Amino acid sequence: MKTSSIEPIRYLSHDEMDAIHSAALRILERTGMWVDHAKALEYLRDAGCRVDIDRRVAKFPVDVVEAAVARMRRNFADPCRWPKRMSVRYSQVRFDAQPFRVNDDFAVSAGGFCVFTWNLDGCRREATLQDVRQALKLADKLDQIAYTGLPCSAQDVPVQIRPVVMAAELVKATRKYGGIETFQRQDVGYITRIGEIVAGSREAHRRDPILVGYAEARTPLCIDAVMADVMLAHLELGLPQSLDTMPNGGATAPMSAAGVLALGLAETLGGLVLGYAVDPNATMTIDLTPGYCDMRSMHFGYAGAERMPLLSARVQLVSEYYGCPSGVHGGKTDACVPGIQLGVEKAMTMYVAAMSGAIGFGAVGHLENAVTFSPLQLVIDNEIARYVRHAIRGIEVNEETLALDVIEAAGIKGHTYDHPHTVAHFRDVEMLSPFFDSPTWGAGDSLDRERFEKRAAAKVRELTEAESVPVLTDEQEAAIDEVVKEASMDLLG
Repeated sequence: MKTSSIEPIRYLSHDEMDAIHSAALRILERTGMWVDHAKALEYLRDAGCRVDIDRRVAKFPVDVVEAAVARMRRNFADPCRWPKRMSVRYSQVRFDAQPFRVNDDFAVSAGGFCVFTWNLDGCRREATLQDVRQALKLADKLDQIAYTGLPCSAQDVPVQIRPVVMAAELVKATRKYGGIETFQRQDVGYITRIGEIVAGSREAHRRDPILVGYAEARTPLCIDAVMADVMLAHLELGLPQSLDTMPNGGATAPMSAAGVLALGLAETLGGLVLGYAVDPNATMTIDLTPGYCDMRSMHFGYAGAERMPLLSARVQLVSEYYGCPSGVHGGKTDACVPGIQLGVEKAMTMYVAAMSGAIGFGAVGHLENAVTFSPLQLVIDNEIARYVRHAIRGIEVNEETLALDVIEAAGIKGHTYDHPHTVAHFRDVEMLSPFFDSPTWGAGDSLDRERFEKRAAAKVRELTEAESVPVLTDEQEAAIDEVVKEASMDLLG
């Protein structure tokens, strides 16, 4: 099955995308951004921005921003540029232009650095280092998961060294290297050294980055000192970057899709200018993760129906208008425990992401607005992703699939259930899943309302109890342990 001819969902016309882009330019030119970092302000001033050092405000002339966007588009179109991809916390970006289409090869990502875990006994508690190891082992063995960051974050590891320890655990457990978290500038150097050990050299890691953190704006229109430090540290090491942002309609952004998108674009475009100001040859992209504030709870809503067109428009803007193929939030839920709401939200956020042209989505395995990780839910999400992948496949039309000889052989009032054509094709056409079945009323466990969860729990136990093949050599593991030991001595004092 091929999907190259399937057009993605489009919520915006080209003129509407132009209007949102123009609004972002106006925000940057007239309001600007607060940048709490002297060196970053110097870079922006040297790039042509109007900088008020005392107020720590930078305003971005339109021509400066447009030049950065043009540079990014040229780099994406250059087949000789590298790296070609980077994993982020919820998916992946590709630094390589491609047609805007539905991708049936979308990547599913686990990760998220969740503080809590919800175990198979239904107990929600703070995640431990053992939980992290089990989560990574599980993600590594699930066939629909292409990338994994840290599904949960060990709260029993001191926060000062947590990102470094978590990165070490990630590369020891899997080759599905996903996005990681960095809390401070010092993290970047240690984590990069771990990536270089795994890749084999500094040059290999720069060409195909394994571990890359990210900076995030403090919306609205702020880059704090820590995030500026993290961004500059990556750029100084020659690693790709984007400034992510999560504008929150009704709380930090207007309660309208166009306004949320305009603000988020302004923030990430400000980061684009900063990146090229630091290094004109930097590998840069743009990223925004918009949402709405749930006015009942004041939560950032991850999976409300109103967020679906917003995320779809975000994919269209970034991927089609700016030419930056990227992933987006998907497999999300605002529910705290499995149930009807969770099932609807998980399936819809995956399906909409895929049909909107995202190259991937994540992070899966989450409950409760991405605060809690559940190994049970990770297995369930793996099956929902399989369902969605099957559902968006294209339809082949040729002599074999038209099957006129089959129709003629069956004739009027005939049947095809024992025809060789049926035998040859039914396994490809149907998704024969042990989770999604079609039982007869009263047969087996058909009336057990928790049968799906029970089967998922059994799969969790099966995969986490199975033996794993070592990912790294003993020498690589020893070298990584030395980096963690050095980081502990440095960061813990």
